[in-house]
Amino acid sequence: MALLQVNFFSQALKRQVMFNAFLPLDAPDIPGIIKEKKGPLKSLYLLNGYSGNHMDWLSFTKIRELSDRYNIAVFMPSGENNFYLDDDDKGELFGEYVGNELVMFTRQMFPLSHRKEDTYIGGLSMGGYGAIRNGLKYTDHFGKIIALSSAIVTYQIAGAGPDYHDGVAGYKYFRRVFGDLDQLLGSDKDPEALILNLKKGTAEVPQIYLACGSEDFLLDVNRKFHEFLVAEQVEVIYMETPGEHTFDFWNEYIEKALAWAVQ
Repeated sequence: MALLQVNFFSQALKRQVMFNAFLPLDAPDIPGIIKEKKGPLKSLYLLNGYSGNHMDWLSFTKIRELSDRYNIAVFMPSGENNFYLDDDDKGELFGEYVGNELVMFTRQMFPLSHRKEDTYIGGLSMGGYGAIRNGLKYTDHFGKIIALSSAIVTYQIAGAGPDYHDGVAGYKYFRRVFGDLDQLLGSDKDPEALILNLKKGTAEVPQIYLACGSEDFLLDVNRKFHEFLVAEQVEVIYMETPGEHTFDFWNEYIEKALAWAVQ
């Protein structure tokens, strides 16, 4: 298993950025066992949560083992508390970065399949929202979305006023990241709007895997999004079992979600 840390200049973010990668390309020779010839690798773009970075999945989960087991390349960028959204004022396009630029750059650099059926985006908490939003916005790239304990805060912050605070962040932060909160619903930052727009056109809605713990403070918004997907007849797997907003839960469900994705 090759572990790489890559620095490159991102046109979307206008600066040098770093991401971690697992590439299952260097299996050792074992006497008596003939290596299978394998085609281009499937790929997973895996996003961290709020206050985390590109080290989280590597440090706290079994993603290295899963990359090897399922013969899938895993790329882990940093979201920098920006919910993987574009900030046009600052010229930092995090949505464009994870949804398009990183996919194209890694496909040039590594032996990856270019088929959307072999390309997945996933994440936890803030990264779960980022996976949903960008998996739906950049459907040319992604065939499946994995969203764990997703911070689908659009349900909570739309139309919020200056006194709003959810215990993690307040109005000024959300206004800075999401823009005018009175204009949020129906925009390309609203997962429901993205689904409805896809259904109006010819693009196929990616398959979605949702999981959230029954003791998670984000359970209500995950249930609401699941109910919306069912009502809109979107193909979705929804898992709700005992668990909190912790890596114990995410470590368990990234394994289940990857097994679903590569089946």
